Amino acid sequence: MRRFHGLNRSFNTAMTDNMNETGKHGVDGTVIVAGGGIVGRTVALALASQSHLKVTLLSGPPPAPDERASAVAASGRRMMIRLGVWPLIADVAQPMEEMVLTDSRADDTVRPQVLHVAGEPGADAFAHMVPNGALLKALTARCAEARMVERADSAVIYEEGATSLDCRLGSGERLTANVLVAADGRDSRLREIAGITVVSKSYDQCGIVGTITHSEPHYATATQHFLPNGPFAMLPLVDQHSSIVWTERPAFARSLVAMDPGLASLEIERVFGMSLGRLCVEPPLQTYPLGAMLARSYHAGRLVLAGDAAHVIHPLAGQGLNLGLRDAAALAQCLVEAHRNGEDLALALPRYEKWRRADTVQMALVTDRLNAIFSQQSDLLRAVRSVGLGFVDRLEGLKSVFVGEAAGTEGEVPRLMRGEAL
Repeated sequence: MRRFHGLNRSFNTAMTDNMNETGKHGVDGTVIVAGGGIVGRTVALALASQSHLKVTLLSGPPPAPDERASAVAASGRRMMIRLGVWPLIADVAQPMEEMVLTDSRADDTVRPQVLHVAGEPGADAFAHMVPNGALLKALTARCAEARMVERADSAVIYEEGATSLDCRLGSGERLTANVLVAADGRDSRLREIAGITVVSKSYDQCGIVGTITHSEPHYATATQHFLPNGPFAMLPLVDQHSSIVWTERPAFARSLVAMDPGLASLEIERVFGMSLGRLCVEPPLQTYPLGAMLARSYHAGRLVLAGDAAHVIHPLAGQGLNLGLRDAAALAQCLVEAHRNGEDLALALPRYEKWRRADTVQMALVTDRLNAIFSQQSDLLRAVRSVGLGFVDRLEGLKSVFVGEAAGTEGEVPRLMRGEAL
């Protein structure tokens, strides 16, 4: 007898009881990936190109235009090379070789540098800035070439049995699989259907994103000003372009994106300064509310969460997409290993959660605390922060750790992110 979202017995007990049946009939090795964004397509491509698993990608409706760019860590770049994606975006990928942090008041004309981080001389860049739209387009092209089925459809509901689940699509069609990957974003419908609850926090802030041209070169340097209303990051793109990620009050953010581009450019110059010369907005600017969210569990029965469906963090560290890519690499590795061992694929899901949870929780807490600390409008706190960051700036060992975190090389790195085959 089937039921929705799980088994009547405890999941692990049921899986153990069914191992004899699995051994007799073999593991089907079928995975449905719900979500046509960057993380969903990365999971599907990794499984389809690196294993004998049968993959169906439910890409859903076409995504809305995305003016953001993301800092793809060195580990993410290695994975994209292995998956054949990087050659399609190499010409728009800008190496990020240095980071500069300042801490000041909004009206300060001079912003003293409190932390400077650079990669090792002669080493590859610790990150590359890539427009989100270009990365998604490249992943879409590679998915079309890979051994998978893609449907422009969405999962509406699913029903679990002992060794598989049935998924009903928006078109009314039904699909059967061993595992359903929910990579359907922060407002994940599948997460809600599965009964997975979340811990969330809404910041009284909005993110402003867009592309800026400037008259002076950026020298592959990312600059982040910590300001009282939130951080302002200027991130290098190719051809004397940069991507802005500006955290501000919601009312101000809405007024800025509605401004004439020329006036918006002057406002950005006022806040950022003239270190890159004259700035010019390339419309449109976009704004979105900022918040943090962590799922209480990353799996329920045969459903597993990845990317924003599992976690959302403040963008000040630029690590949101990299967390999702690490999810994709770790989940693909766990599923492939389970399949090769002749296990039910659902047995891979607790291993995946154990691998990924500590990393995401730690990053969520760090970004939350940094945002709180640097948003305090106090000259005393600013002086304390500057002394602390100045101390870090003089310790090469600590800065090496920061570079390692930015490059995604710290901790247990999945094989794909080491550039290795699954």
